[in-house]
Amino acid sequence: MTRITIHTPDTAPEAVRTELGALAQQFGKVLNIHGAMAHSPVVLQSYVALQQVIGDYGTFDARTREAIALVVGNVDECSYCQSAHTMGAKAAGLTLEQTIAIRQGTIDFDPKLAALLELARQSTANKGSVKDDAWQEGLDAGWTDVELTELSTHIALNLFTNYFNHLVDTDLDIPAAPHL
Repeated sequence: MTRITIHTPDTAPEAVRTELGALAQQFGKVLNIHGAMAHSPVVLQSYVALQQVIGDYGTFDARTREAIALVVGNVDECSYCQSAHTMGAKAAGLTLEQTIAIRQGTIDFDPKLAALLELARQSTANKGSVKDDAWQEGLDAGWTDVELTELSTHIALNLFTNYFNHLVDTDLDIPAAPHL
Protein backbone atom coordinates (compact mmCIF):
# COMPACT_ATOMS: atom_id res chain seq x y z
CA MET A 1 0.00 0.00 0.00
CA THR A 2 1.29 3.44 -0.91
CA ARG A 3 2.72 5.04 2.23
CA ILE A 4 1.04 8.38 1.60
CA THR A 5 -2.35 9.43 0.31
CA ILE A 6 -2.82 10.06 -3.38
CA HIS A 7 -3.66 13.68 -4.12
CA THR A 8 -6.14 14.84 -6.73
CA PRO A 9 -6.00 18.27 -8.34
CA ASP A 10 -8.55 19.39 -5.70
CA THR A 11 -6.56 18.16 -2.69
CA ALA A 12 -3.01 18.85 -3.88
CA PRO A 13 -1.00 21.84 -2.68
CA GLU A 14 -1.81 24.95 -4.72
CA ALA A 15 1.71 25.00 -6.21
CA VAL A 16 1.10 21.73 -8.12
CA ARG A 17 -2.63 21.72 -8.88
CA THR A 18 -2.21 22.89 -12.46
CA GLU A 19 0.52 20.36 -13.23
CA LEU A 20 -1.33 17.49 -11.53
CA GLY A 21 -4.47 18.39 -13.49
CA ALA A 22 -2.52 18.42 -16.75
CA LEU A 23 -1.01 15.01 -15.97
CA ALA A 24 -4.46 13.64 -15.09
CA GLN A 25 -5.77 14.90 -18.42
CA GLN A 26 -2.79 13.43 -20.29
CA PHE A 27 -3.20 9.97 -18.72
CA GLY A 28 -6.98 9.96 -18.31
CA LYS A 29 -6.72 9.92 -14.51
CA VAL A 30 -4.40 10.85 -11.67
CA LEU A 31 -1.85 8.06 -11.67
CA ASN A 32 -0.74 7.00 -8.21
CA ILE A 33 2.83 8.10 -8.89
CA HIS A 34 1.72 11.63 -9.80
CA GLY A 35 -0.78 11.88 -6.95
CA ALA A 36 1.92 10.82 -4.50
CA MET A 37 4.49 13.19 -6.01
CA ALA A 38 2.00 16.03 -5.51
CA HIS A 39 2.67 15.99 -1.75
CA SER A 40 5.85 17.93 -2.45
CA PRO A 41 5.89 20.71 -5.02
CA VAL A 42 9.66 20.15 -5.35
CA VAL A 43 9.08 16.53 -6.40
CA LEU A 44 6.24 17.04 -8.86
CA GLN A 45 7.67 20.25 -10.32
CA SER A 46 11.09 18.57 -10.80
CA TYR A 47 9.45 15.66 -12.59
CA VAL A 48 7.42 17.97 -14.83
CA ALA A 49 10.45 20.17 -15.54
CA LEU A 50 12.64 17.22 -16.61
CA GLN A 51 9.85 15.91 -18.83
CA GLN A 52 9.47 19.37 -20.37
CA VAL A 53 13.19 19.79 -21.07
CA ILE A 54 13.32 16.36 -22.69
CA GLY A 55 10.26 17.25 -24.77
CA ASP A 56 11.72 20.60 -25.82
CA TYR A 57 15.33 19.63 -26.49
CA GLY A 58 15.62 15.84 -26.52
CA THR A 59 16.68 13.98 -29.63
CA PHE A 60 15.22 10.53 -28.90
CA ASP A 61 11.85 9.48 -30.27
CA ALA A 62 9.15 8.05 -28.01
CA ARG A 63 10.11 4.45 -28.83
CA THR A 64 13.71 5.03 -27.73
CA ARG A 65 12.70 6.96 -24.60
CA GLU A 66 10.37 4.16 -23.53
CA ALA A 67 13.02 1.52 -24.22
CA ILE A 68 15.49 3.41 -22.01
CA ALA A 69 12.87 3.63 -19.27
CA LEU A 70 12.23 -0.12 -19.50
CA VAL A 71 15.93 -0.88 -19.07
CA VAL A 72 16.35 1.45 -16.11
CA GLY A 73 13.16 0.18 -14.46
CA ASN A 74 14.26 -3.41 -14.90
CA VAL A 75 17.79 -2.91 -13.56
CA ASP A 76 16.40 -0.89 -10.66
CA GLU A 77 13.59 -3.41 -10.08
CA CYS A 78 10.78 -0.84 -10.19
CA SER A 79 7.61 -2.76 -11.01
CA TYR A 80 5.56 0.43 -11.29
CA CYS A 81 7.87 1.94 -13.92
CA GLN A 82 8.26 -1.32 -15.83
CA SER A 83 4.46 -1.50 -16.02
CA ALA A 84 3.99 2.15 -17.00
CA HIS A 85 6.69 2.01 -19.63
CA THR A 86 5.48 -1.29 -21.06
CA MET A 87 2.23 0.54 -21.81
CA GLY A 88 4.12 3.55 -23.15
CA ALA A 89 6.42 1.42 -25.28
CA LYS A 90 3.49 -0.39 -26.85
CA ALA A 91 1.86 2.99 -27.60
CA ALA A 92 5.17 4.08 -29.18
CA GLY A 93 5.22 1.09 -31.54
CA LEU A 94 7.07 -1.68 -29.71
CA THR A 95 5.44 -5.08 -29.36
CA LEU A 96 4.91 -6.74 -26.00
CA GLU A 97 7.58 -9.29 -26.97
CA GLN A 98 10.02 -6.48 -27.73
CA THR A 99 9.36 -4.84 -24.35
CA ILE A 100 10.18 -8.14 -22.67
CA ALA A 101 13.37 -8.54 -24.73
CA ILE A 102 14.41 -5.00 -23.79
CA ARG A 103 13.90 -5.70 -20.09
CA GLN A 104 15.82 -8.98 -20.38
CA GLY A 105 18.65 -7.44 -22.39
CA THR A 106 18.12 -9.81 -25.32
CA ILE A 107 17.39 -7.30 -28.07
CA ASP A 108 17.78 -8.89 -31.49
CA PHE A 109 15.37 -6.69 -33.47
CA ASP A 110 17.35 -3.42 -33.56
CA PRO A 111 21.16 -3.50 -33.20
CA LYS A 112 21.45 0.29 -32.95
CA LEU A 113 18.91 0.43 -30.12
CA ALA A 114 20.60 -2.54 -28.45
CA ALA A 115 23.91 -0.64 -28.30
CA LEU A 116 22.26 2.38 -26.65
CA LEU A 117 20.36 0.24 -24.18
CA GLU A 118 23.52 -1.62 -23.18
CA LEU A 119 24.97 1.76 -22.15
CA ALA A 120 21.78 2.52 -20.22
CA ARG A 121 21.95 -0.88 -18.52
CA GLN A 122 25.61 -0.49 -17.54
CA SER A 123 25.16 3.09 -16.37
CA THR A 124 22.16 2.21 -14.21
CA ALA A 125 23.81 -0.86 -12.72
CA ASN A 126 27.19 0.79 -12.12
CA LYS A 127 26.36 4.21 -10.66
CA GLY A 128 26.86 5.91 -14.01
CA SER A 129 29.98 4.07 -15.13
CA VAL A 130 30.12 2.31 -18.49
CA LYS A 131 32.85 0.33 -20.19
CA ASP A 132 34.85 2.03 -22.93
CA ASP A 133 33.94 -0.70 -25.40
CA ALA A 134 30.22 -0.19 -24.74
CA TRP A 135 30.61 3.55 -25.40
CA GLN A 136 32.49 2.80 -28.63
CA GLU A 137 29.84 0.27 -29.66
CA GLY A 138 27.26 3.02 -29.23
CA LEU A 139 29.24 5.31 -31.52
CA ASP A 140 29.86 2.50 -34.01
CA ALA A 141 26.13 1.73 -34.05
CA GLY A 142 25.45 5.28 -35.22
CA TRP A 143 24.68 7.20 -32.04
CA THR A 144 26.29 10.62 -31.70
CA ASP A 145 28.11 12.13 -28.73
CA VAL A 146 25.05 14.37 -28.28
CA GLU A 147 22.75 11.37 -28.04
CA LEU A 148 25.05 9.35 -25.81
CA THR A 149 25.42 12.23 -23.38
CA GLU A 150 21.68 12.94 -23.48
CA LEU A 151 21.18 9.37 -22.32
CA SER A 152 22.33 10.48 -18.85
CA THR A 153 19.28 12.75 -18.48
CA HIS A 154 16.90 9.94 -19.42
CA ILE A 155 18.58 7.62 -16.95
CA ALA A 156 18.43 10.28 -14.23
CA LEU A 157 14.73 10.94 -14.82
CA ASN A 158 13.94 7.25 -14.65
CA LEU A 159 16.07 6.68 -11.55
CA PHE A 160 14.24 9.63 -9.98
CA THR A 161 10.84 8.02 -10.59
CA ASN A 162 12.10 4.53 -9.66
CA TYR A 163 13.52 5.76 -6.38
CA PHE A 164 10.40 7.76 -5.65
CA ASN A 165 8.24 4.66 -6.18
CA HIS A 166 10.51 2.62 -3.93
CA LEU A 167 10.45 5.33 -1.25
CA VAL A 168 6.67 5.71 -1.05
CA ASP A 169 5.84 2.14 -2.15
CA THR A 170 3.52 3.31 -4.92
CA ASP A 171 0.55 1.00 -5.48
CA LEU A 172 0.21 -0.28 -9.02
CA ASP A 173 -2.88 1.31 -10.59
CA ILE A 174 -2.12 0.25 -14.18
CA PRO A 175 -1.78 -3.17 -15.83
CA ALA A 176 1.27 -5.03 -14.54
CA ALA A 177 4.18 -5.70 -16.86
CA PRO A 178 4.69 -9.39 -17.66
CA HIS A 179 6.91 -11.21 -15.20
CA LEU A 180 10.33 -12.14 -16.53
